[in-house]
Amino acid sequence: MSRVLALWCPDWPAVAAAAVADLPATHPVAVTSGNRVIACSATARSEGVRRGLRRRESQARCPELYVAAADPERDARLFEPVAAAVDAAAPGVEVLRPGLLVLSSRGASRYFGSEEAAAERLVDQVAAVGVECQIGVADQLSTAVIAARRAALVPLGEGARFLAPLPMSELAAEPSLSAPHRGELVDLLRRLGIRTIGAFADLPAVDVASRFGTDAVLAHRAARGEPERPPSARALPPDLEVEQHYDPPIERVDVAAFAGRALAILLHGTLSGAGVACTRLLISASTENGENLSRTWRCAEPLTPEGTADRVRWQLDGWLTGRSEDKPTAGITVLRLEPVEVVNAGALQLGLWGGVGDEDERAKRALVRVQGLLGGESVQVGVLSGGRGPSERITLVPLGDERVAAHDPGAPWPGLLPQPSPGSVYVDNPRVWLTDASGKAVYVTERGVFSAHPARLKWGSKEWAVQGWAGPWPVDERWWDSAAVRTAARAQVLLEQSRALLMICEGGEWSVEGVYE
Repeated sequence: MSRVLALWCPDWPAVAAAAVADLPATHPVAVTSGNRVIACSATARSEGVRRGLRRRESQARCPELYVAAADPERDARLFEPVAAAVDAAAPGVEVLRPGLLVLSSRGASRYFGSEEAAAERLVDQVAAVGVECQIGVADQLSTAVIAARRAALVPLGEGARFLAPLPMSELAAEPSLSAPHRGELVDLLRRLGIRTIGAFADLPAVDVASRFGTDAVLAHRAARGEPERPPSARALPPDLEVEQHYDPPIERVDVAAFAGRALAILLHGTLSGAGVACTRLLISASTENGENLSRTWRCAEPLTPEGTADRVRWQLDGWLTGRSEDKPTAGITVLRLEPVEVVNAGALQLGLWGGVGDEDERAKRALVRVQGLLGGESVQVGVLSGGRGPSERITLVPLGDERVAAHDPGAPWPGLLPQPSPGSVYVDNPRVWLTDASGKAVYVTERGVFSAHPARLKWGSKEWAVQGWAGPWPVDERWWDSAAVRTAARAQVLLEQSRALLMICEGGEWSVEGVYE
């Protein structure tokens, strides 16, 4: 069995930010995105800084905190010397993200004598670059990454036993190995009483698949220590790789980024024609002096054109601006992208306009042009916010502005509208009339119940028979503020032809908040 060795550099975004700012390793550092901390150094954590904190609160807890903005290019550029050092000792490195790489343990353990010796040697290799790291070895990729966070070498066949006592949050701790919404799955399982990976692994696979979906199946396989992504029986379609020659040679990062984006678009055109999507990408470059550079990037989900262009840009930036001993001695004359592993194109989520990135970019440029003509507020995008009603859970911000919600969506919201949510939500709730069988108006009493059984609903010139309803649910908000107090009640109403509405009653009058589609 081929085992996996994972090498993890803790708090890499903070380490890279400190290196760029020329700060000592002991200085507290935090990296922020959207005004919230996404990574921080161990020194900052000892002062109370945590991921998810707002920037101002973090600085209040640690006044000497150095705050840097998130910069994936910086992280990738500074991680290239680490990857090169590991590749020099044990070839076959695959980068999951800046700060985390994996390789087959078989070759390294054979060369150095054992997995323990290989781990010690690679730690020394990375230390020579001036970076601290931890290594984990296990049968499967995700188990090895979790083991690296604990600097553990998991014995052969013991992956499930190693994972069993760990909290479920470990399955969502590494974004490069899980779907974007894995955290929501973990939170749901926790509320169902499943708090450890072992408890999740004990669930029948059929029940997990039928109840929670595809990503849960992958997480379940990881929890059991089984291969998360089984090898595909189909061979790679021929001629998927793309190559471009450059004259004059590429020596500047901005030129490299432009060339990489053009090559990424060309690659995805080839992949689309073959009906596949790429999950492992080999980036290769040749220089004017005959030097050959290559690096493999592994992804949890199929790459989009934007994702491919980002990785090409990061890699070229690392090669062209890295340490003097690692930099090529001449400009890049040939750039080549080769899919190492592909999946069916159906695994790739299409964009809003039916493509996988290009159409979205063109649409965004068009919307920015509209903003230039009509003003910044003319185009707005929704951000998930906190609240109880559907309209309260959406914060509209101008396109291009920082996507900050008006209220924290992660905070507890007692009285939150039960699932499912409406497919369409109205900004100005249209007025409707709800009546009983005799035509008398139906409202919500002070006891929080209907004054009579709803029978008919009139909306403008149209009228429907009420087939069923749920609720009402009282809405009693801001009772401590006389100027903002709100007393109302929501209800779901099922009409003829399976048309369902979410309605709210305020002051004895009904209006529609959303339509279920």
